[in-house]
Amino acid sequence: MKAFEDAGFEAISWKTDRKRLAREFAPLTKLAKDIPHELHDRLNALSLPARRAGNMQVLVFEAEIRANTADDEPRAPPIYIVNEVDEEPTPPLEFYYSNLMWHGEGVPKPDLDNLQGCDCIGPCDPASKTCACAKRQQKFWTEGGEAFIYDKRRRLRTHQYPIFECNMNCGCSDDCQNRVVQNGRQYEIAICKTVNKGWGVFAGPKKIPADSFIGVYAGEYLTDAETEERGTIYNKFGRTYLFDLDFWYLNKAGVEREETFCVDAYHAGNFTRYLNHSCDPNCVINACYINEANLDKPLLTIFTSRDVDPYEELCFSYFGPVDDEDLKTKDPKKDDAVYITCQCGASNCRGTMWK
Repeated sequence: MKAFEDAGFEAISWKTDRKRLAREFAPLTKLAKDIPHELHDRLNALSLPARRAGNMQVLVFEAEIRANTADDEPRAPPIYIVNEVDEEPTPPLEFYYSNLMWHGEGVPKPDLDNLQGCDCIGPCDPASKTCACAKRQQKFWTEGGEAFIYDKRRRLRTHQYPIFECNMNCGCSDDCQNRVVQNGRQYEIAICKTVNKGWGVFAGPKKIPADSFIGVYAGEYLTDAETEERGTIYNKFGRTYLFDLDFWYLNKAGVEREETFCVDAYHAGNFTRYLNHSCDPNCVINACYINEANLDKPLLTIFTSRDVDPYEELCFSYFGPVDDEDLKTKDPKKDDAVYITCQCGASNCRGTMWK
């Protein structure tokens, strides 16, 4: 080591310099203006018979999924495209498949300067009184006397609370029980055409236990102004992939938030953009933070809320949590094309997907 120092090289160690190393090797921020589209432009320029020949469009779609997610979830089970309903080979080729978040104009880059990590060695000890990540989690969730919101099986103990995972500044190991979302999808799923709901997401051949991580609702981070502009357009042609980041813990009584953002999965996203609505859902969206100290920019992470049978459709409520008044069935009254009658088929169906 001294020889390297004498030669002018700086001696560094993971123990003392890990935060600096983490910042220097942090993933580059993805910008929405750089979302690729050349592949889809070329495919869409072909005739439908050409794209269907040899099952080409399906094979390209599935290959794109594997290629674009190889770095962030290399061990994830495959995703298949299945259509036994009509002749459409795949969902429309209109978006770039990605599990990452793409930052729109005016959206700040990830706040890494204020990102705090723990000094744990090996997996974090849930009984630790000094783990910084446990303390951060307990600021927002104190039920059950547990340090982490994940149990030893890496399943959520409860929903509707923000999740604070260990991050790139932490000293703990990759097998820490507080690293779940960042390790990627663990369950096989399929994107399947349905009879009356367009494309949907279905479980694979194995049961998915309750409270298991399914995926991140990936896409673009947008400002409020951009969200309003796009929302008006989407509502007119009957499809929207906008999701406001307005979780309860962000809205303090009497305090107006300076910045609010939205996630849009129209131009970039993953299989979660095909999750259909249900008035009796088996999935829930929870806010999650990993390499981000800005509370206004959580990841939207999807977990099962009950056991999901093999080949069962995965759905969440577009409506959000409901009360007794909301449960009354009602027909959509608004003029925009997005306000269609709910087709979930649940016994408690409200008749509409939106407030």
